[in-house]
Amino acid sequence: MDQTKMQEEFMQEAIKLARENISLGHGGPFGAVVVKDGKIIGKGANQVTFTNDPTAHAEVVAIRDACKNLNSFQLDDCEIYTSCEPCPMCLGAIYWARPVKIFYAATREMAAEAGFDDSYIYQQMPLNPLVRDIPTMNLLPVHAKTVFDEWVRLENKIPY
Repeated sequence: MDQTKMQEEFMQEAIKLARENISLGHGGPFGAVVVKDGKIIGKGANQVTFTNDPTAHAEVVAIRDACKNLNSFQLDDCEIYTSCEPCPMCLGAIYWARPVKIFYAATREMAAEAGFDDSYIYQQMPLNPLVRDIPTMNLLPVHAKTVFDEWVRLENKIPY
């Protein structure tokens, strides 16, 4: 099977998960799969309202599933297929997981039209923490720095 056809099939699976999720009433219309070596190794659908977990977006759920199945905290040589352009949180999680590629179907503008508008978060992110709508205060940085110093000196750490 040619690569484009396989990619389309993986995206169809992510979209199918999104559709199933809304029919089950488990959350929003979002689905994602993680693929390695041409096989799906992780699946996820939005579980925010079902689990009362604001971080349970489809991509995060799929990353957790794939990492558990790989017994790894990174998605080396993996691709992520998501039914919608990742929100800022999911994009951050994806970058931390380090896959080689991201594919998405619907755009963030399409999501906004359906009531899932993350433009506010994108607008808040570059602002100085003191002027964000949710004030963010720096507290005891010198004390916290000692923990980082301990980490730097630790010889048996697993870097990531």
